[in-house]
Amino acid sequence: MQQNCFDKIIISDTSCLIVLTNIGRLDILRELCRSVMITPEVAKEFGEPLPEWITVVAVSDTKKTEAFRQFLDEGESSAIALAFEIGNSLLILDDRQARTFAKRLGLEITGTLGLLHSAHQTGLIKDINTVIDDLKRCRFRIPADVEKYL
Repeated sequence: MQQNCFDKIIISDTSCLIVLTNIGRLDILRELCRSVMITPEVAKEFGEPLPEWITVVAVSDTKKTEAFRQFLDEGESSAIALAFEIGNSLLILDDRQARTFAKRLGLEITGTLGLLHSAHQTGLIKDINTVIDDLKRCRFRIPADVEKYL
């Protein structure tokens, strides 16, 4: 789970944006990562104004997105397709099916929890337990076997 995304271009799915916004910690993405990209589909699913430091990039090969839509939702499909097009990227996905799909395709992934763990390891988050409590209040599911490593 321990990912270092400092030198990676982050491509985020919608759930990470929603969760971090809900707990008031969207800034972690900007502080931890050099570049954050999302697709127009993710921006639409997010449905709120985006900070200027998040870049919206359309997928060039829309056939990949369409193919992935057979298995995943629109945001996840477009994020995975964009990860194919962008080198040196780290894909943030929380949905188990999307994570499994992306791993099978050989993409480097993490989740919101992995990102928060990295932020804690680097000192951006001082009290990880408070953040975990905030996540739980937002009904973000944290598997017990994962929580013990945070």
